[in-house]
Amino acid sequence: MAEVYIALVDTPGFFASIIKKVIGIDYCHVVLSLDETFDQAYSINRRNPAIPFFAGFVKEDSVKILRKFPTAYYRIIRVPCSMEQKKAIQKELESCYERRWTIHYCVIGLPFLLVKRPFYQKNHYTCSSFLAKLLDEQGISLFDKHSSLVTPRDFYELTGFEKIYEGSFSSYLSDRVYWKEAKGHAW
Repeated sequence: MAEVYIALVDTPGFFASIIKKVIGIDYCHVVLSLDETFDQAYSINRRNPAIPFFAGFVKEDSVKILRKFPTAYYRIIRVPCSMEQKKAIQKELESCYERRWTIHYCVIGLPFLLVKRPFYQKNHYTCSSFLAKLLDEQGISLFDKHSSLVTPRDFYELTGFEKIYEGSFSSYLSDRVYWKEAKGHAW
């Protein structure tokens, strides 16, 4: 048995505050990681954490995130999957990363989301629609609706998965680095 990790993220900012009001929770972003330390984490997000206008497929950079959003609050859940599913997810993420400049944030889909009408524009996604579609294509179907209608709130309301952390991202990473170093030492 393998697993992937989904982080729901509460970041500050004007655009984030609008999303929070619309979906009714503080977590306005979702990230998928192949590992517990978020070294292999991907999402549809700002290409540069400091500039909200240019968004698309990115490999998350924990150092840049902590520098720009030191108080970012994360809720992390572990999602079990088969080793074959995890390898397929990794392969698809690597493929998306290779063509990352062709994958964009789906701004024009947001009104459709508000009126609960499925919408698809080639290579355009929200963070949550991308993640829902990716997992569904690998047989990890979490929602009974079109992926374009999935919001961070849907991930927040998931049940049946282990929540492994909730708190500041800096504390989470500090704990993981400590345990990673401790495992490497012979006591």
